[in-house]
Amino acid sequence: MDVTAVMGILVTPIILFMIFVAPFWVIMHYRSKRQIGQGLSAEETQALQQLAQHAERMRERIQTLESILDAETPKWRDKA
Repeated sequence: MDVTAVMGILVTPIILFMIFVAPFWVIMHYRSKRQIGQGLSAEETQALQQLAQHAERMRERIQTLESILDAETPKWRDKA
């Protein structure tokens, strides 16, 4: 095998990569960077706020349940 044949084998995939794959790759890379830089959308922010509210209500319920258990069965924590 001579050098020109090897060069032909190596150059063809590189050219195809540079023409078809690389531009698509660069476009998708910068599109994802822009989406990350924009932050959360309005829907995502609203969903996050709802989750925070649910978590706060759950925390309050757990505290209430623990205070009831503390009043009725003071040593319930030792059993767990």
